[in-house]
Amino acid sequence: MKEALTVLVTGGNRGIGLASAKLFADAGHRVAVTSRDPDVTDDRIFSVACDQTDSDAVDVAFAAIEAELGAVQVLVANAGITRDQLLLRMSDDDFTEVVDTNLNGAYRVARRAARPMLRARWGRLIFISSVVGLLGSAGQVNYAASKAGLIGMARSMARELGSRNITANVVAPGPVATEMLASLTEEQRTTITSQVPLGRVAQPHEIAEAIKFLASESAAYITGAVIPVDGGLGMGH
Repeated sequence: MKEALTVLVTGGNRGIGLASAKLFADAGHRVAVTSRDPDVTDDRIFSVACDQTDSDAVDVAFAAIEAELGAVQVLVANAGITRDQLLLRMSDDDFTEVVDTNLNGAYRVARRAARPMLRARWGRLIFISSVVGLLGSAGQVNYAASKAGLIGMARSMARELGSRNITANVVAPGPVATEMLASLTEEQRTTITSQVPLGRVAQPHEIAEAIKFLASESAAYITGAVIPVDGGLGMGH
């Protein structure tokens, strides 16, 4: 990886995002995180409030990051929400809010990040999807649609931006030990874990390692790829 890159991790205040931000900081990079309510206390990480459903807020956040750390060279589009509900009970707002945050929000930050990357003729766009976007999940029509959409979006960006040495890839985690998983019942967690061939959930740092790899020079010839980090849950997809 190039020395001292400027890295932005959206949704970087907890879980996979925070683990990724800390891993990049450990490697000596300039790291910023965005979230709606930033509360990162690590003094190596520049934390900025940003609601990625608002294009103006995205522009303001990027301006603050560029002033503090320089142009974003690696974007990890990780921010996301859930509004789980069975299809016939799911409201329009439940569907729209998840898609607007997870998919449209990733589009907004990637579009903004791509401008300086194009000028520099180098960049890394890394989108955090989910095994749910490949397999589907009952009660998660909105979440699955948003995460599947990231794949088509990333692959289109890979074709559009590849000639400028900008890669666009997707990481598709399986179940991870985060607040989202902790909010489930013990029975639900046991059911999920039993479906994973490796018989356990991932730790956030295991997903972060794959993200860091895609940002590195070792991954310079990888673009438009979906990298599963799911303990074998989604194999064949």
